[in-house]
Amino acid sequence: MNRLPAFTISQPQSVAEASEMLASLGDSGRLYAGGTELLATMKEGALLYDTLVDVKTVPGLADIRVQDGELWIGAAVTHFSIETSPIVRELLPVLSYVESRVANTRVRATGTLVGNLCFAEPHSDPATMLLCLDARVVAQSTRGERQLTIDEFFVGAYETALEEDEVVTSVVVPLPPANWRMAYKKFQIIERPTLGLGVVLELNDGGDSVATARAAVGCVSESPLRSSAAEAQLAGPLESLLERLDAAGDSLADEADLLDDREGSAEYKRHLIKVFLKRAVQQALQSDGPSR
Repeated sequence: MNRLPAFTISQPQSVAEASEMLASLGDSGRLYAGGTELLATMKEGALLYDTLVDVKTVPGLADIRVQDGELWIGAAVTHFSIETSPIVRELLPVLSYVESRVANTRVRATGTLVGNLCFAEPHSDPATMLLCLDARVVAQSTRGERQLTIDEFFVGAYETALEEDEVVTSVVVPLPPANWRMAYKKFQIIERPTLGLGVVLELNDGGDSVATARAAVGCVSESPLRSSAAEAQLAGPLESLLERLDAAGDSLADEADLLDDREGSAEYKRHLIKVFLKRAVQQALQSDGPSR
């Protein structure tokens, strides 16, 4: 049985202190919140760090709040806390649903949304729907604060755009208007998801047409992505939407750099994208407001 190597835990009392710790530690240190992915990877010997900087001790990072029409989720907020939050369930139920589908009960109780994003695991649930929701990541360092969109944040598999001393403090999600319809679909047969797919449909005032659309797919390539071509094909009258779904599914699959891996072949994933795009659109349209 593999054993977790010895390491030191440092517990800063502010984001600035955490940033300074990371800068001084360099490659020998890593941020730590839930640690579900990090500690498992260290146990396997794939990553080794002398010091973990525990941000759970920083005041305010375990908060969920609404500010200026946006949902702010702190870096120490667990998946389970988001799943069960009355605020999230009322204002953004699709996110509560996505979080309820992450891994298993133990991971959701311990792991954090921000930690999940920072690990940049390709086969991960939340990033795909967050991309659809135009979410942003807020990062701070001793140089100040910057905000990155989800597509800016991910550089590749297990790689983000963060500087070595930057601390992600929040994920910010704009709250959807009442005329938006949305859904998230996931397919999984072994340890990791084979597919995650999110859609957001903005209905016109009459409710008989899609004014704008967003469609994102994850778990099929190194990072989640949206397709402008697929989104253009989803927009238009509802009466002909089902006829446009095949072409939209092909466009979404075309723009994804589909990978052959143990979760399935690229050809298989193309088929799944088309099937689950249809299911997601149908589910979104059956709801009476921002849903799951």
